[in-house]
Amino acid sequence: MIGRAELLGIATALRLNPHIVEKDYALGWALAGIFAHEELAGSWVFKGGTCLKKCFFETYRFSEDLDFTLTNEAHLDEAFLKHVFAEIADWIYEQSGLEFPADLQNFEVFFNPRGNPSCQGRLSYRGPVSPRSGGLPRVKLDLTADERLVLAPIRMPIFHPYSDAPDGGIEVLAYAYEEAFGEKVRALAERTRPRDLYDVINLYRNTEARPSPAVLLDVLRQKCQFKGLAVPQIDDLDGHRADLEGSWGHMLAHQLPDLPPVVSFWEALPEFFAWLAGGKAPAIPAAYAMAEGEIVIRERTLRLPVSGRVQPHLEVIRFAAANRLCVELDYTDQRGRRSVRVIEPYSLRRTKEDNIILHAWNVDRDQHRSYRVDQIEGARTTNRSFTPRYEVELMPSGPVPIPPTQRSSSSSSGIGSLSTVRRPARRPTRRAASSFGQGPTYIYQCGMCGKKFRRKKQSRRLNKHKAPGGFPCSGRTGFLVNMKF
Repeated sequence: MIGRAELLGIATALRLNPHIVEKDYALGWALAGIFAHEELAGSWVFKGGTCLKKCFFETYRFSEDLDFTLTNEAHLDEAFLKHVFAEIADWIYEQSGLEFPADLQNFEVFFNPRGNPSCQGRLSYRGPVSPRSGGLPRVKLDLTADERLVLAPIRMPIFHPYSDAPDGGIEVLAYAYEEAFGEKVRALAERTRPRDLYDVINLYRNTEARPSPAVLLDVLRQKCQFKGLAVPQIDDLDGHRADLEGSWGHMLAHQLPDLPPVVSFWEALPEFFAWLAGGKAPAIPAAYAMAEGEIVIRERTLRLPVSGRVQPHLEVIRFAAANRLCVELDYTDQRGRRSVRVIEPYSLRRTKEDNIILHAWNVDRDQHRSYRVDQIEGARTTNRSFTPRYEVELMPSGPVPIPPTQRSSSSSSGIGSLSTVRRPARRPTRRAASSFGQGPTYIYQCGMCGKKFRRKKQSRRLNKHKAPGGFPCSGRTGFLVNMKF
């Protein structure tokens, strides 16, 4: 498990509550465990806001739960879920030291309004900054088999920027991007929550990943038809504006470094629906002209070769750019004069002299300016939105490249064959070493603290671990106490 200092450092850089970052860390390892379990790996399909954050855009809002569509309805069984998640918890602890206590896992299977089974689960965890007394934080699971998969699921690496990530990364089975987008549009019509409005407009603004409107509309129609809903129109949302504005801060503020104004998202809806209906989207502005030797940087900010002092400022700037918000930039110029100016941020580039430069529009002077990032003293988002005059290149490397997705069968139960997203070369996930194979499970118990470990191989050696009370245990030898088949 990562240390407290690492987690607090990331929280500081992202300007988020450490408990939100800790939950993101726990979500990553929960996904690793779920997709290392051979009974779940091929039939649980990851979706929802956390999927968008983990698989496509790491600058997305932080999310708090894990949503899955299950292709095997038999998995919606309390006894089955308790059994497999006890195994998953042991695997996660063996791999990372992060605890998901089996006795603090709850699963409630119920029938949804359509009369079909669904499940909500709660997985408590003990992370680097979790309280040592009182209740533990929890990951929420939403599981359903009552959903139409229009497009073939895809295998995706997730974004897990922590030092104890598995060597081969973490790979999941996820919704195709077009399907994730379409389900978000349907959710906007079904429940009209602030996060749905934020999600839809944020996805639409990511022009690099924007799908064909015809494809998205076809997915949306099929998703709505399955639930007996009409395809949403902008007029359907008019009566919800007051509720959205009233709950915007309460439902979103804790998931974002800064809360953008709801009006900038609401006022983007007409453009989005016009585009969805087949209208022409506004032209994407050209990027600011490249100087000789300049290279656009789309790397994740936490990996840039800049000082720890500057990293939080770049995160603020990048977040503001993604949300089309002006920034108050505190900057010391070449003459040593320090002042604050309002900017529209557009691009990070490396010069041939190996400096990292922020290209921006100085609102006060109404002209382009460039700023060396090592001379940035501070940055603060404002609630002043802007319409881009250049291409916004401050998004990270963007989503994993998304090829055209093949449509699955049109039958209501049809699940298309799996397709794999083409992505930059990386070491493959070590599925053979991490999956839960058939055969007996050996139960070893630590001779010092009594903690039990499930293993697929006979080995008395124990890794560093914590006692049931949460304190480090010095025991490194286990004793075989049971076998399960």
